[in-house]
Amino acid sequence: MHELTGVSRPTIIKGMKELKSKKKLDVSERIRAPGGGRKKIEERDPALDRALCHIMEETTAGDPMSALRWTCKSTTRISEELTRQGHPISQRSVHRKLCELGYSLQLNVKYKEGTAPKNRDQQFRNINATVKKHLGRGEPVLSVDTKKKELVGEFLNNGRSWRGTGDPRQVNVYDYPSLSEGRAIPYGAYDLGRNEGFVNVGMTHDTAEFAVNSIRQWWNRMGRHHYAGARRLLICADGGGSNGSRNRAWKFYLQQLVDELAIGISVCHYPPGTSKWNKIEHRLFSFISLNWQGEPLVSYETVVKLIGSTTTKKGLRVKAKLDKRKYRPGEKITDEEMDKLNIEYHDINPQWNYTIKPRKNQNNKKRKRSKK
Repeated sequence: MHELTGVSRPTIIKGMKELKSKKKLDVSERIRAPGGGRKKIEERDPALDRALCHIMEETTAGDPMSALRWTCKSTTRISEELTRQGHPISQRSVHRKLCELGYSLQLNVKYKEGTAPKNRDQQFRNINATVKKHLGRGEPVLSVDTKKKELVGEFLNNGRSWRGTGDPRQVNVYDYPSLSEGRAIPYGAYDLGRNEGFVNVGMTHDTAEFAVNSIRQWWNRMGRHHYAGARRLLICADGGGSNGSRNRAWKFYLQQLVDELAIGISVCHYPPGTSKWNKIEHRLFSFISLNWQGEPLVSYETVVKLIGSTTTKKGLRVKAKLDKRKYRPGEKITDEEMDKLNIEYHDINPQWNYTIKPRKNQNNKKRKRSKK
């Protein structure tokens, strides 16, 4: 038994004697005398708790008065630091002590939004009221935005897809732009009234001209068929980017579209820092991401087809088109060009709400051409 188990000979002999004796063994009887055994580390080192708390207070993030606190130091490093200070302790004991003191491993939480404009809530109420008014009249309401740019090629796309066991799709180890065919820039226009989306996939730059041309493509392919008699279009857009409220080129090219379509276009911008409330984010873009998860975007054709095949149980339908035009970034619009715009700013938050109307001279030119 000693060779098989490694138990000491005196222990084996003691066990043999207990088995041979007819005395009934008391399982609850203590084998070790009270007070025997190794002392807890807290009893052997009363200053340990104070030293550990001092280390944690130096690296604790968040509210120091909170009952739930966390640290960026590992238990191994804390153990080494305490040992260096004369308090030898194992990594497991550090873990136990931290749990007793109310610490736990935690992730960062996106919570702080920064300074919000004072009239943010007023703008949200204004957007809701304006959208309801346009939808009640049967007029088109678009939510527009640019989706995240994607590298086109054999690159990792987060998510999983069904394949044969042991046969994963092999992609490039590194996401170097030099290994790609280019970048796909999806600009979306979501029709709130019809639950339909259109995505114009650009290949060069996300400019204001590209954004307005995407809206033009939506009108030519979808909008004019459903809203032939519409006199006004409402656009809900973010406060920054290619369709930003302070982007001169956005208003300049939007005026050209208004003159071309001969209908007024009203724009309501979401306040800074509130882009996630834009309807297109969770009614269109989120489902596109779900549809192509785990599928490498190996070509522009793949991007367009995956976007166009996106559907939902609630009836979402999406059309997509590849835009091969080259757009130049950094275009400057002069004060003289801005003065020629037929723009009317609203009384409520004029910096975010305005209507661009057709220019009369442009309407006259259009009528003459139609007569000829």
